[in-house]
Amino acid sequence: MEHEKYPLEWLDLLVMVTLNPTKTDVSSITQKQAEQIESRLSEETLRLQSLIKSQVFSINKEDEIDLLIKQYHASLIALLDQTIRNQELTEPEAEPIQNLNKVLLTNLDELFSFLEIRFSKYVSLDERLPVTYFDVTKRELKIKIDRLQKCALDNPVVKLLVNKMTNFITSPSHPYDLTFRVVLYFRELINGLEKIDWSNNDNEEFSQLEHLLIYLNFNSKKFMNLLTDRLATEVNRYEQPVERMDKLLYFYKAYNQLHRKPNMKLNPKYRDLDEVIGNWFSQEIVYLEKKLRLVVLPLQGGTGNGIEQTPKQKILCVLSTDQMALILRATDDLRIIQSKSLNEFFRTIAPYLSTPYKEDISPGAMRSKAYSPEERDRQIAIETLERIIEKIKEY
Repeated sequence: MEHEKYPLEWLDLLVMVTLNPTKTDVSSITQKQAEQIESRLSEETLRLQSLIKSQVFSINKEDEIDLLIKQYHASLIALLDQTIRNQELTEPEAEPIQNLNKVLLTNLDELFSFLEIRFSKYVSLDERLPVTYFDVTKRELKIKIDRLQKCALDNPVVKLLVNKMTNFITSPSHPYDLTFRVVLYFRELINGLEKIDWSNNDNEEFSQLEHLLIYLNFNSKKFMNLLTDRLATEVNRYEQPVERMDKLLYFYKAYNQLHRKPNMKLNPKYRDLDEVIGNWFSQEIVYLEKKLRLVVLPLQGGTGNGIEQTPKQKILCVLSTDQMALILRATDDLRIIQSKSLNEFFRTIAPYLSTPYKEDISPGAMRSKAYSPEERDRQIAIETLERIIEKIKEY
C-alpha cells in the first residue's frame, strides 16, 4: 500500500534544502527563480489551509484530530526555526533571497494563525513560545501597530492600545509567561482593530472599539478607568437623580447584553473586566439610590412630634424580589438564619432591601413568592448560588 504524501513536503524541501546556505549555494538562485518561488508560496499556503480543513472534516475521532493539528503545529515551528537560521546565515547583500525568506516567514505566520484561531481547541496554547516564533509575531504586530496609529490618534483608548502593544513587542521582560495563548490574544485584538470602521462615529451606547475590548476581556486598569469615566460623564449630563438612574440602568442593561469570548483575558493575573465594571455599576446604582431617597425625604414631612426620623438604609440587590424570597426561604428552612417564623423573618429583613426597579419590598409579597416560584426565578436563584460557591472557592 502506498504511503500518503507528506503534506508539507514542498515547504520542507524549500526551507531545509533550497534556502539553507549549509545545503545549497543560495547565491545561485536568480531573481526570476525567487519570484517563481514567492508566487508558489501563496498558492501553497492556501492549498495547505484547504487540505487541513478537509482532513479534519474527514476524521471522526477527537484524539485523531488533536494529533493531526499538533503534528502540523510542531512541523511549522521546526520550519520557522530553520527559516530564521537561514536568514542569519544568508549574506545581507543577497537581497532576492533575504526578501524570499521574509515572504516565507509571512506565509508560515499565516499558517500558524490559521491553526491557532481555527483549531485553538487542539493547539497547546499554554506552552511557552519558541523565541523565533515570538520574533516573527513581534514583526507582524509592529507593522499593524504602525497602521493603527494613523487611524484615531485623538482617541485615548487607541493611544492606550498602541502603548500596550508596543510595550508587549519591545519589553525585555513580561509580568506573565509568554505562551501561545498570549500571542493568540494579541493577534485577535489587532485583527479585530483592523476591522473597525474608524470613520463611523456611531451613537450606540458602546463604540465598536469598546465592543471589541469587552468581547476580548481587555482587563487593563487604564482601559477600565477610561470606560467608567466615559460612562460617568454620560450619566452626569442629566441634572435630576431619577434621570441619572434611568441612564445608568440603561447602560448597565446594554453592557450586560454585549458578547463575550470564553477563556480570553489580556492579563491572566488580574481580575476580569466584567468583575470590575459590574462592581462599578453596582456601586453607582447604590449611590444614586441614596441620592433619590434624600430627594424624596423632605416631601414626606415630619412625624408630627417634632422629631425627625432617620430613613432606613437599604441594601440594593440586583436579584428580583421573587429570587431573593426563594434564597431567603431556603436559609430559613435549613435553619442557617433562625427566626420565630418565616413571616417574622421577611417582616424584619424586607424594609432594608431594595432592587434596581423596586424601592420598597412588601414582606407579604415576598412570602407569597417564596411558596409559588416561577421556573425562571428558580433557575436564576440556583445560578446565583453556584456563582457564589465558585467565588468562595477562589478565596
